[in-house]
Amino acid sequence: MSHAWGYAANNGPEKWGDNFPIANGPRQSPIDIVPGKASFDGGLKPLCLKYDPSTCLDILNNGHSFQVSFVDDTDSSTLTDGPISGIYRLKQFHFHWGASDDKGSEHTVAGTKYPAELHLVHWNTKYPSFGEAASKPDGLAVVGVFLQIGDKSASLQKILDAFSGIKSKGKQTSFANFDPSTLLPACLDYWTYDGSLTTPPLLESVSWIVCKQPISVSAEQMAKFRSLLFSAEGEPECCMVDNYRPPQPLKGRSVRASFK
Repeated sequence: MSHAWGYAANNGPEKWGDNFPIANGPRQSPIDIVPGKASFDGGLKPLCLKYDPSTCLDILNNGHSFQVSFVDDTDSSTLTDGPISGIYRLKQFHFHWGASDDKGSEHTVAGTKYPAELHLVHWNTKYPSFGEAASKPDGLAVVGVFLQIGDKSASLQKILDAFSGIKSKGKQTSFANFDPSTLLPACLDYWTYDGSLTTPPLLESVSWIVCKQPISVSAEQMAKFRSLLFSAEGEPECCMVDNYRPPQPLKGRSVRASFK
């Protein structure tokens, strides 16, 4: 059964536990990453991300964020190594952002928020489908990338240029030949921990890989993110902002770093 959830006072993260009791589970995400408390793990491998732009399908406003989807029935766009074993296929990527530049990311670093956070969602091909993988403890791997205000991003601009077709909830348009690797930072040092989806159903199935180095986005580009709407066409306009979940308790989990 699907429940109407969102980011408003009446249906936001504070209320999600009413319909999704796992919201108070042992491995919920996001978290506050405290670099001084993360342990360096020399056994962590470098990330291997291989993305094929021809697998990019479309861009959708789902009423919570916008997401770019990929063909995931072949091993054309994959994540391997890092903290995971096996092959994980790219399913989609999406963003979370704030109403202002001092908030918006889901993960925080020593309490500091970034204006936005990119999530690249992959699923473990040892399972037959994304849907099945999403309920398994090792089913998903999400790469998180922080955005910080700086120079304009040519790669982000390609996405923003498609926003005219997805302004309101439910709008979808084709979005071909985009290479998500252009959204990755130059340095792929990362923190990793066992966590969950940050949106309902909040399944505790995610190996989180959070990149230390942010990518750049201009203030004008961030303003464009905030031009999207939570609302559907014909409904009172409600700007899509503050679509993030606050950090959740660590509950004894370890956070490992791939770097010293």
